[in-house]
Amino acid sequence: MVHALLLILFLSETAGGRLHDKRLAEATPYPFPAGSRLLQDLGFLAFTLPQVEILMPTKKPPGEELTLEQQLANQALHHRRLRIEHVNSSVKRCRMVKDRIRLWKDGVRDLVMERCCALHNFRVRLTPWQPMI
Repeated sequence: MVHALLLILFLSETAGGRLHDKRLAEATPYPFPAGSRLLQDLGFLAFTLPQVEILMPTKKPPGEELTLEQQLANQALHHRRLRIEHVNSSVKRCRMVKDRIRLWKDGVRDLVMERCCALHNFRVRLTPWQPMI
């Protein structure tokens, strides 16, 4: 979970192997306050949370085209989600997150991810002259 200021606020446990993101999201209790907004992509099509507004792009119907309003709305969501992808890229600057971790002891993979996210938050707070929003 990423704040509007690009700080990482919540991190779920890591999962090994091939597990779809939607199944992992359904198994994780998210601490969203009531009335918050969640940007998600089409991979989480049926995922919902109580009292949370879901912002998701409109999927193109088969054999049809999207209207101009739907295209503009999708572009606006894309620009907002792109900032989240930049956060993912910043975390993956630590190659330990990107490469295969061969540490099998329980909790080590979670610890590595926590440290890399903490380094991202430190970098964001270290550069106060950059616009945050």
